[in-house]
Amino acid sequence: MLQRLKPILLDWAATLVSYFLLGLIRILTGSQARWWGCPPKALQRIYFANHQSHADLVMIWAALPKELRRSTRAVAARDYWGKTPFRHWLTSAVFNVIYVSRARHADEDPLEPLLEALRGGDSLILFPEGTRGFADEPQAFKAGLFNLALKFPEVELVPAWINNVQRVMPKGEVVPVPVLCSVTFGVPMQVLPGEDCTAFLQRARAAVIALRYV
Repeated sequence: MLQRLKPILLDWAATLVSYFLLGLIRILTGSQARWWGCPPKALQRIYFANHQSHADLVMIWAALPKELRRSTRAVAARDYWGKTPFRHWLTSAVFNVIYVSRARHADEDPLEPLLEALRGGDSLILFPEGTRGFADEPQAFKAGLFNLALKFPEVELVPAWINNVQRVMPKGEVVPVPVLCSVTFGVPMQVLPGEDCTAFLQRARAAVIALRYV
């Protein structure tokens, strides 16, 4: 009996935790979503944003309307978010993330989990820097966004700027600080005809940075 109830109890726990986190984030940050360049439509999209805090994943998730959260999956580093059983459960059961490995292995394509999700109709939340940065502007974007855009040209690419979230959990602190934060979503973009990887990534990064001043 307990074994049969276990999946139900885990699903129930994940739902409770998601509501708790959503409320906590909104209390701490206001979780303002600013749809400046596009409306929050149920279209297949890749949201790509700056990355300065481990809270970025949760911040964008909380900024999306409920109907979009169901079909939008964040991309997270397996070596960090899968490091402990609790982190693994939180990210897989509550946020339904897609794990990627930052360690390169010759026999695997690091984009395959993302390609599989896109083939299944999911939208993605992607941080093209690949790791957190601590400067005012994002680091250079890695090629993954470009490669996904080439393989799925019908998927909208939506730049986003996450403002102030790094101040909610400053480096070295364990207690979050209430700070008003926002996520600004920009105008969808795509790879232009004949545009190479370097030019596209520079343009995509510039699109994210521009939202900081909107």
